[in-house]
Amino acid sequence: MLVPVSASAADTVLNGLDYPWDIEAHGGKIYVTEKSGTVGILADGSFTRLPVETSQPILDDRGGGLLGLAISPDFPDTGRIVLYQHYGTPDARMNRVIEAERLGDRWKETRVLVDAIPGHPLYNGGRVAFGPDGMLYITTGWTENRERPQDLGNLAGKILRVTPDGEIPSDNPFAGSPVWSLGHRNPQGLAWDASGQLFAAEHGQSGHDEVNRIERGGNYGWPLIQGDETRDGLLAPLAHSGQSTWAPSGLTSDGDRLLLAGLRVNGILEVTTDGRVSEAYQAGERIRDVLVSDGVIYAITTNRSPRREGASEDRLIRLDP
Repeated sequence: MLVPVSASAADTVLNGLDYPWDIEAHGGKIYVTEKSGTVGILADGSFTRLPVETSQPILDDRGGGLLGLAISPDFPDTGRIVLYQHYGTPDARMNRVIEAERLGDRWKETRVLVDAIPGHPLYNGGRVAFGPDGMLYITTGWTENRERPQDLGNLAGKILRVTPDGEIPSDNPFAGSPVWSLGHRNPQGLAWDASGQLFAAEHGQSGHDEVNRIERGGNYGWPLIQGDETRDGLLAPLAHSGQSTWAPSGLTSDGDRLLLAGLRVNGILEVTTDGRVSEAYQAGERIRDVLVSDGVIYAITTNRSPRREGASEDRLIRLDP
């Protein structure tokens, strides 16, 4: 049962979520995806959970399901949202990016923007976000295949950039390709600072989690380099976790700093634009995504690891700035 509560009660805004993955805000309302296949709306203290109807069934298994959410720039006129969807079977997994609109008590897929993104039980990327340029950015995971992140002909291990209609922009770095940057392992966070600079957060291998300053056409080295390693033509991270693990997911900016949701660190990290990392908030729970809206910091938990089965007892919380 979903239980909206006062934010003053232990900073909890909403109880009863089950493996939420993305949190966004628009028009005074908060939108939350749950991996099982819903997009819920919190408005005026009431939470309404709406199923998403898709042309291909959502595969809610391990780390896959209904993941990222982006509110379209034309949302006030069209009601359109963009979602990152895992589909297929446990033995043949895929991902795609779809557009959906609300129809009464459900969301309905209206078209597919990007398809045939390779899938994996754990490494799917999954974040979607509209940039200051109006383009749609998408993170994809490496799918535990060492060739794919460096292969421009494959969508895995990349940050993609397409128009709101799913077309390839003429100013993308590789002609005819949606690839914006490559050499990523499992990026799950995207954020722009006040200057319009794009940053991404990604899970590393045995530690070496990263926050990267993303450049057009940049190669971020996976699996050829990690951490402090360097190689000609490959870009080193702005910050990394070394041998320890942050397990980073969502990323946002409050205008002065980056805020990074940490699953393993059970809180939110502060990352300055010169690469210094410190603890901003300790929540005592696995934090999946973080949002700054009207000066207020919100976060969602996913307290079950994707490596385990069963329900995940989660909540939406509000943090003191």
